[in-house]
Amino acid sequence: MDDTTRPDAHVKPPEDLKLAYKKYQKISIAQLDSDNTVFDAACEKYAGFEISVQSKQRLQMPAEINHIIERFLLDQDSSVRRGRVANTCYEHSDLPGLLVIPSLLSPSVQTSLLDRLLHRDVSNQAHRNNLTLHYSVPYPEEPAKSFFHASNHDLLIEPIDPIQHKPISTQAMLDKKLRWITLGGQYDWTAKEYPSSPAPPFPPDIAMLINGIFPAIKPQAAILNFYSPGNTLSLHRDVSEECNRPLVSISLGCNGLFMAGLDKPDGCSMATMRLHSGDVVVMSGPARYAWHGVPKVLSDTCPAWLGDWPVTPRDNDSEQYASWRGWMANKRINLNVRQMHD
Repeated sequence: MDDTTRPDAHVKPPEDLKLAYKKYQKISIAQLDSDNTVFDAACEKYAGFEISVQSKQRLQMPAEINHIIERFLLDQDSSVRRGRVANTCYEHSDLPGLLVIPSLLSPSVQTSLLDRLLHRDVSNQAHRNNLTLHYSVPYPEEPAKSFFHASNHDLLIEPIDPIQHKPISTQAMLDKKLRWITLGGQYDWTAKEYPSSPAPPFPPDIAMLINGIFPAIKPQAAILNFYSPGNTLSLHRDVSEECNRPLVSISLGCNGLFMAGLDKPDGCSMATMRLHSGDVVVMSGPARYAWHGVPKVLSDTCPAWLGDWPVTPRDNDSEQYASWRGWMANKRINLNVRQMHD
């Protein structure tokens, strides 16, 4: 895509969208439950979204995705319950291309994603994170190649400049300090661009899953965000990619409020969604460059079956993660996948 056709990454969001964002930052659970302008498929509140078969066709989604799920889970114990694959797709009437597919990912897929992303990919130093600019992060090595492994519990993460920052523990890193990592293309947040140097490989199993469900996108880069209640993601647009292929956003853990909006001649069209674990949002077509952000993460909303992660019923090494039992109970993990170029 020509740079002249892409929105400017430095433009500020519209005022009415900023006001709505502040409203949902402060909203109480009681107010949220009675707010019928918020999409929440679990409560049958659709708030401007309608079932859209055509959008699935535009995304080239296969009619049946069980075989893709089975392939992704191939390395897991066959006794893992796969669960029903739901794939009803909703599209917002005023934001064409803004799609929500509730409960697309079953519990077994969600657990497997967490295992691969948080045990394997967070521990891969090729993938930058928000700490690497200021800290010398000691990455775990085999056979205990996970920050959650018991043998890595007492790692001390030293600052590059001890005058500016204090050392942090593994506990502090995983509980609060780690906010994002980049997979594949290593986005430069300051320059708001992707470096010209070759990117580390995008995790092939994650790419296979995303591309299998959404053939319209070739996963080349992703941001993995870590949220605790009180954390937010400011309004922004993803405009640095050289193509306008859809963005795919996966929610894991606690519920989060997600907002999206587009400038129009008669004002800003916007939508607010309450996203649950396993929900997938796709931003495509006109909504590909929509403003979006996360004004609120809702505490104590992680599904009970996921709350004990990294301890899981099928984990043969659960004692190695015992001190982290319940880590996911008040966490929201979001994987936002994009294609950088055609």
